[in-house]
Parts: sequence; structure tokens; C-alpha cells
Amino acid sequence: MEYFTLARVIHVLAVVLWIGGVSMITTVIIPAIKKFSDPKKRYETFEAIENTFALQAKITTTLTGLSGFYMLYVLDAWDRYTQVQFWWIHAMTLVWLLFTVVLFVLEPLILNKLFEKYSITHPEKTFVFLHRFHWVLLTLSVITIAGAVAGSHGWHWI
Repeated sequence: MEYFTLARVIHVLAVVLWIGGVSMITTVIIPAIKKFSDPKKRYETFEAIENTFALQAKITTTLTGLSGFYMLYVLDAWDRYTQVQFWWIHAMTLVWLLFTVVLFVLEPLILNKLFEKYSITHPEKTFVFLHRFHWVLLTLSVITIAGAVAGSHGWHWI
């Protein structure tokens, strides 16, 4: 069972680093960058910070997914996907999948090019959208974390 405990430790630490970074970007970095008057500096600063965090986010989402699926496998808990009281497992999987698709597929193939184009031509709208999108992701993540902590300790709201 020690591998299971290690998987749980990795899972929790990865989530803390991943969602903590999303929180920092959402609540501190984007609001600070939105105050820049020069759209080019705004774009360059955000890209420099986001590109640095992107590697951390890719590593931590990968560790989160691997450790989470390992724990489901060891517990043979796949049937929890069919039980509504384990909604938080669905939420964890959905949040993980959403971030994974954004980080590994959408950003490199589509979003980076669109962001570069629109952050210069429509800087206000672009950063308002970016900020709202990050708030949606952070809100979903925080609700999921709260549900997972409560649910994994036996508190079922449903």
C-alpha cells in the first residue's frame, strides 16, 4: 500500500502546484499586466510569465493524471463514475481533461497564435476575455478541490 500513499502524495502536491499557479496568474499576474498601457509590453510580459508556468503546468497535470488514474486502478474504483455521490471524481477528471487539452493541444496549435494577434490589435478585449477564462478555470478547480477533499473524507453532499 506504500505505492498508493506515494501516489496520493504526488497527486496532492501536483494539484497544489498546478492550481496554485493558476490562482497566482488569475488573481495577481493578469490584473497587474492589465494595467500596462503598452499593448506590446502587456503581451510580452504575459507570454514570458505564462511560458515559464506552462512547463510547470504540463508536468503537474501529467503527474496529477497519472497518480489519479493509478489510485482509481488500485482501488478498482471505476464504478464511482456511475455514482452521483462521487460527483467530485467526475469533476476532477473533467478539470484535468480541460486543462490537459488546453495545455497540450489548444495552446500550441491555436491559442498562442490567436492570443498574439488579438492582444496587439484588441488588447483590452483580449485581456478581459483571458482574465474571465482564467477565473472560470480557477472557480471550477476550487469547487472540485473542495468537493474532492470533503468527498474523500466521507462527506457526500448528494
